[in-house]
Amino acid sequence: MKEEGWYTDPYRLHDARWFSDGTPTALVRDAGVTSKDPPPNTPYLDQPEPVPEKPSSVDEIRRADEAEKDSDRVQDAIWTIFTKSGPT
Repeated sequence: MKEEGWYTDPYRLHDARWFSDGTPTALVRDAGVTSKDPPPNTPYLDQPEPVPEKPSSVDEIRRADEAEKDSDRVQDAIWTIFTKSGPT
């Protein structure tokens, strides 16, 4: 099967490069920003490795919401312990 999707840039010019049917394309990504830069006519410097896709923004929001709830629970527990122990 030929590569399809985001892979590390085998030319080391960008963070990632889109491959289509096993061929590097002009679509590149740096720090999450997509742009175009045609691949050079030189041999690969590295073997391309698949780049894991970032989770959707819905997943990120859900995780951030859960983390905030966990933080609130911890703060509530600390406050309860503090107020029940009284002054020292």
